Amino acid sequence: MSESIIGGSPRRIDGRLKVTGQALYTADQHPPGMLFAYGVFSTVASGSIKSLDSEAARRSTGVIDILHHGNFPEAFHTSPVPFSLAGVLTGTRTDEKRLPFEDERILYAGQFVALVIADTFEHVREAALKVKVSYNASATIANLAQGLKHKAPADGGQGHKRGDPVAAFDNGVQQVDQTYSTPVQTHNPMEMHATVAMWEGDRLVVYEATQSVVVQRNTLAQVFGLPPEKVEVRAPFIGSGFGSKLWVWPHCIAACAAAKKVGRPVQLVVPRAQMFTTVGHRPQTRQRMRLAADAEGKLVSLRHESLNTAGFGDKYVENCGGMSASLYACANVEISHGIVQVNRGAPTSMRAPGAAPGLFALESAIDELAEKCQMDPLTFRQLNYAEHNEQDNLPWSSNHLREALEQGAQRFGWATRKADIGSMRDGHEVIGYGMAQCNWDAFRTPAQARVAIKSDGRAHVFCAAQDIGTGTYTVIAQCVSELTGLSMDKIDVELGNSSFPPAPVSGGSWLTASVLPAVAEATRKALEQLKGFAASEQGGMANVKPEAIKVSNGTLSAGDKREDFANVLKRLKIASAEGEASTGMVENPKHAFSSFGAHFVEVRWDPGISRLRVARVVSAIDVGKIVNAKTARNQVEGAIVMAIGMALFEATDYDERNAMPVNNNYAEYVVPVHADQPEIEVILLDYPDYHLNEFGARGIGEIGVTGLAAAVANAVYHATGKRVRDLPISLEKLMEGVPTTSA
Repeated sequence: MSESIIGGSPRRIDGRLKVTGQALYTADQHPPGMLFAYGVFSTVASGSIKSLDSEAARRSTGVIDILHHGNFPEAFHTSPVPFSLAGVLTGTRTDEKRLPFEDERILYAGQFVALVIADTFEHVREAALKVKVSYNASATIANLAQGLKHKAPADGGQGHKRGDPVAAFDNGVQQVDQTYSTPVQTHNPMEMHATVAMWEGDRLVVYEATQSVVVQRNTLAQVFGLPPEKVEVRAPFIGSGFGSKLWVWPHCIAACAAAKKVGRPVQLVVPRAQMFTTVGHRPQTRQRMRLAADAEGKLVSLRHESLNTAGFGDKYVENCGGMSASLYACANVEISHGIVQVNRGAPTSMRAPGAAPGLFALESAIDELAEKCQMDPLTFRQLNYAEHNEQDNLPWSSNHLREALEQGAQRFGWATRKADIGSMRDGHEVIGYGMAQCNWDAFRTPAQARVAIKSDGRAHVFCAAQDIGTGTYTVIAQCVSELTGLSMDKIDVELGNSSFPPAPVSGGSWLTASVLPAVAEATRKALEQLKGFAASEQGGMANVKPEAIKVSNGTLSAGDKREDFANVLKRLKIASAEGEASTGMVENPKHAFSSFGAHFVEVRWDPGISRLRVARVVSAIDVGKIVNAKTARNQVEGAIVMAIGMALFEATDYDERNAMPVNNNYAEYVVPVHADQPEIEVILLDYPDYHLNEFGARGIGEIGVTGLAAAVANAVYHATGKRVRDLPISLEKLMEGVPTTSA
């Protein structure tokens, strides 16, 4: 091909299926004889089940069975071996360690206490409302503050220390010692969690809204005592997940057990209210930042101590200090994490876990220190640029943060910023400019793929990777098109089935960087086999050495000989030329892998009507080679909007008296809508990082959400003089201390 398709902007190959309704999601699956399940959920957050009366529900129309802790089929805990990057193809993972209906204990509000199975959705929901449960309620721990009063935090690990940060802080010329907090945030993808489970003899087949069909399969195999080859998990389309669909949750195990007990397929869709309770969330955090600088504005000490909430029985760590250990040059650093148990469901990864709340604290504190040093926030960050990764003492594989800062500032117009608080105005509106750096680790994990070049002139790719709406179908097709010269419309990609060659989870911004090398190598192997066919006696290119045959535009050529892929295979009556390949992690890395960027934000505050809005965002992002500019830009834009929600709107609230969620619905859990969208400009630097993989691509899904909340908070401070350290930045917080007039 004369021009590389890698780096272009082809449309999504699955787009037409989605806009025409042909893409079937989990809840769209209706195998013959399917029944419906609906949960009964606890109405207390702590205690035990005193009694459960299901008689009226059993007499309800269409009811087949009702499961609870007294009659739930046998199930097993998963192996205690922790999930790791190296074990991405063999690992198991449940964030809620307790099995559904394991006993009568209640650990959080919204916990499954019974499961009704009936012939229609209407019948099952009606019957579920008739199940009567009484509880022995006990005292609850509703939030982080109450948890700290109850018990000292447990060590969360993942710490780091270098130098003597205490002495360096004490001797610093300028110091910041502040605490920042973030609330529980709930993922709320448009597609709710769902399972369709069916047993074919001793074989379990599951449609699941999951970001990890392989880990899901491995986990279900252990839970039900099956070999992994007896379990198949399918997820051809997922309506996003933001991390909530990475691992196995109680509803999936319950649906599989129900299908086994009744001997028919069962569908279970988690109601929106329970999306706030039983399928994870970003935990509440409290982070103390202690920073110090010398007389020139150089960082001399950085301490980041974070606490996060976790459910009872769970030990989830929100790694808030992960980026703080290496983003800035500083000889004296200490990072620590603590866990505080509360009566909430298990937390889990949410887009940019750790880094999103962690960089809110870090980049807010950096701004505060820059002000104390009487330095421009941009200049302060440029001065403290980390030339290498000081945490691991390794050079960066590729780091263009300096250019991101320069390009972002230039396109945004940062030079026009007036330093004085509230000094920039446009009519009734006060304008604030803020900025922050963004950062996310880069990974490459094990992956496999199979590619078949077929006798009909098409190429077919099989991989257990999932497309959660990010464009994985499309970038895989781009890879095959690049190597074969076939047009995108001649490439079929099948994903999201655990029976395909295994692939990592769609999370952590590592899928593209991990899968594309495997797809590329499998494609090359298929082409080598095809060349061998062509060079055979009946292949059309006899007497030509296979290594002399070239590939372009779906044809093989050598000198004046030219053969279409399809003609070679048809002549030999061979269905396809195939290749399968696997790739692993970077062995013995000599570099530190990370992605970088900078956000520049304009907010507008109208004090007369108490209106705050984000008006403009410019983000310059350094994530290696851009495989598809359209889907990459879309990922960053979506992350920016999600981070605006984090900054201004989102918080799951719990009643302090009983730990019950009070806004577990889309009406009261506020997220950005169309009216909240700012002007967004995304600059993609596009510097390949060939130390990570042959394409030079790093992940892009997470980084856009990191740092943005701090950039908004910093802009709000510039406009209003209010330094909000407790997200979200609500109007009430901005109005605190403002005199009111009585009527």
